[in-house]
Amino acid sequence: MNKCTSVVFLSPTNHVVSLFAPVHRLEARHVLCELGEDHDDDHADMVWDEGGRPGSAVWARWNGQDVKLASLPWCPALTAEEDACGLFADHPSAHTWDVTDPTLEALRQELAKERPHRSPEFTEEGGE
Repeated sequence: MNKCTSVVFLSPTNHVVSLFAPVHRLEARHVLCELGEDHDDDHADMVWDEGGRPGSAVWARWNGQDVKLASLPWCPALTAEEDACGLFADHPSAHTWDVTDPTLEALRQELAKERPHRSPEFTEEGGE
């Protein structure tokens, strides 16, 4: 499944910036949805991992142009190889290992053409 393409400008108010200033440098920037394209809930992008609180991170959540920050625990799901999902608990859509960023995938394939020995998965012998 492809990654959602929603993007929004995060422009935190001065009081929000001052609240987080001792711990995180919160600046205005664009945030990109990290969820799979089929979700029907708010969009989401992780702003930072809260190192002081195990298992949680601060996420920007939006629907339209209204962006809110929320501290959410990590998704507990693991692959058979024990790789963790990089999204928050109870996220809509698929886990991160089932979501493909089409732009990054296109870049990987272009780079594989230049250096096929480094990317055998994209060569004729590798199945592509």
